[in-house]
Amino acid sequence: MCEHHHENESNHEHCPNSFPLIRVFAAVLIFGAALAADLSGAVRFGVFLAAYVLAGGDVVLKAFKNITRGEVFDENFLMSVATLGAFAIKEYPEAVMVMVLYQIGEYLQHRAVKKSRNSISALMDIRPDYANIEKDGQLVRVLPKDLHPGDIIVVKTGEKIPLDGVLIEGKAVVDTSALTGESVPGTLKIGENAYSGSINAGGLIKIRVTKPFAESTVAKILEMVENAASRKAKAENFITKFAKYYTPAVVAGALILAVLPPVLGFGAFSVWIERALTFLVISCPCALVISVPLSFFAGIGGASRAGILIKGSSFLELLAKPDAVVFDKTGTLTKGTFKVTEIVPENGFSVEEVLECAVFAENYSNHPIAASLKSAWGKEIDSTRIKNEEELAGRGIRAVVGCDEILCGNGLLMEQFSVDYSKNESAGTVVYVAKNGKYAGCIVISDEIKEDAADAIKSLKNIFAKTYMLTGDNAKTAQYWANELHMDGFFAELMPIDKVEKLERLISEKARGKSVIFAGDGINDAPVLTRADVGIAMGGLGSDAAIEAADAVIMDDKPSKVALAIKIAQKTMKIVKQNIVFAIGIKALFLILGAFGLMSMWGAVFADVGVTLIAVLNALRALKV
Repeated sequence: MCEHHHENESNHEHCPNSFPLIRVFAAVLIFGAALAADLSGAVRFGVFLAAYVLAGGDVVLKAFKNITRGEVFDENFLMSVATLGAFAIKEYPEAVMVMVLYQIGEYLQHRAVKKSRNSISALMDIRPDYANIEKDGQLVRVLPKDLHPGDIIVVKTGEKIPLDGVLIEGKAVVDTSALTGESVPGTLKIGENAYSGSINAGGLIKIRVTKPFAESTVAKILEMVENAASRKAKAENFITKFAKYYTPAVVAGALILAVLPPVLGFGAFSVWIERALTFLVISCPCALVISVPLSFFAGIGGASRAGILIKGSSFLELLAKPDAVVFDKTGTLTKGTFKVTEIVPENGFSVEEVLECAVFAENYSNHPIAASLKSAWGKEIDSTRIKNEEELAGRGIRAVVGCDEILCGNGLLMEQFSVDYSKNESAGTVVYVAKNGKYAGCIVISDEIKEDAADAIKSLKNIFAKTYMLTGDNAKTAQYWANELHMDGFFAELMPIDKVEKLERLISEKARGKSVIFAGDGINDAPVLTRADVGIAMGGLGSDAAIEAADAVIMDDKPSKVALAIKIAQKTMKIVKQNIVFAIGIKALFLILGAFGLMSMWGAVFADVGVTLIAVLNALRALKV
C-alpha cells in the first residue's frame, strides 16, 4: 500500500487478480478454530503460526527480498517487524489478525485503484486491434503496424479507423468522441482526412493510408497519455521525499518508544514493546503515497474524457494557478475562415465591378483572402482573359485582364502606383482595388469569431485569470476583437518572434507562484507554446506540430475547453491538498494514541486501511468532469 508497493504497481506484483483470497480465507478458518479450541503451549503456537504464514507469508518474504536489494523501509518491512514482534511477546491472535486485515485492505484498495485505471483505459480505448485490406476479393485482417503509406484499407460500420489517411471511396458519419470529447458525430467526404481512433458510425468506406501507425494520431495520443506519469508535480515530489525520510524516522521512533520509557522506569518492557509495534503498524504512509499520484492520474483521465490531453501532473499543477491566459487570434479565438463583409465602390464603379476586378486579379492565389473573394463571387472565372499577373510582396497583385490593368492589394500598393484612394478604417483586412489607374473601391474581409469564444473569456474572468490576445493583425482589428470579447488587453501587428517577446513580458509581470498559459493553433505558434509556463495547442486532431510542441492539447478547436482544463486542474489540486492534510493529520493523531497505549494493534490496522480507502475514493472524484 505504501511507497515500495506504489513504485512496483506496474509490475502487477500484488494485483487483485492474483490476490491469495483462498489462503487468507483458510487463515481465517484456522484462526477461528484456534480461538474456539482454547489451545495452549507449542500446539497453540504452531496453529497460529500456520494461520500467520497463510495470511502474511508473502509479506514477510517480500520484506526479506527488499532488504537484500537495499530497500529496507517499506510497508512489508513495517508489517513484518510489527507482527513478528507480536509473536515474540506471544500476542499470536493480534499478529495473525494484523496480516488478515492488511491483506483485505490491500485487496479493497487495489479494487479502487483498478477501477480508476479501467476508467482511464476505457477513455483511451482507441488503439485499433486490426485493419481490413482487400486480398483476392476478400477482406483480410492485418495488424495496423504492418501497413504503410499508400495502402488502401476498408472500414466497416462500427469499426475504428486504424490509421490516418484520406477518404477515397464512400461517405461516412464518424464518431470522434474518443479523441475530441465531443459526442456529436461529423460527416466524412471523399478527399477529407480521416483520423485513427475515430469510429465509422455509418457506411462502408475506403481510406488511403498517409502515415505509418507509429506516426498516427492515435499512436501519438497514447504515447502522450502513457508518458504523462513521468512528469511529476511538486506535490508528488513532496510525497516521494516525505516517504523517504518519514519511514526511517518512525522506525527510530518505535525503537525509542520500546526502550527509553522502561529504562526510565515508566513501566515494563513488554508494555512498551507492544506499544512500539502498534506504533509501527499505524506508521505506514499508505494513504498519502497511493492517493496523491492517483488524484493526478484521475485528473488527467477526467480531462482526456473531455478531449483535453495533459502531458503530465506538473502541467496540471501549473494549469491550476493561472495569472494570465494568452490567446492567439486567428484559428484560436476566430474560425480562421475569411469572409467578405463589405464592398465600398467609388468613382462610379458598381459593387459587382469592384468584386470582379479583385477576383480576376487574385485568381491564381491560394491565400485565404483570395478564397474568400472567389467564394463571394460564386461564378466561374474565365482565366483566358488574364494576360499577365505579378505579385508584389507585402503589397498585393498587379494583373492585366483583357485590356485593363488591375491593382488589388493594400494601401502601399495604391501609393506605389500613385492611385488617389480613400482609406477605410473598418475592422478587418481591407483590399483596395484600382482599374487603369483609377480607384474603384475597397473590399473588407473579416474573420468570424468562434461561437464559444465569448463564453471562454467570461469563464476565465470568473476564475480571476487575466486574458490577452496576440495577433499579426493591425491594431484596429485587434482592438475590435478584444473589445468584442471583453479581454484585458491585446498586442497587435506581431511577427512570431514578437509574440515570444510579449509573452515573456507577461511572464515577468506575473504574480508569485502563478503561471502564464498560452493557447494557440500549434502550427505557427510553436515558439510561443514552448515558452509559456503551459502551452495549450488548440485543434490538435491531426496536428503533429501541436502534439509535439504543447504541454496540453485540446483535440477540437473550442476555446472554452481552455477554461475547462483550468477548472479540472483546480479541482484535482483541491483533492490532492485534501488528501495530504487528511492523511497526515489522521496519521499523526493515531501515532500519538498508539504511543500512549490508547489504540490496540487491531484498531491500528482498521485505522490505516480506513484512512487509505477514504483517500483513494476521494482521489477518484477527479475522474468526474
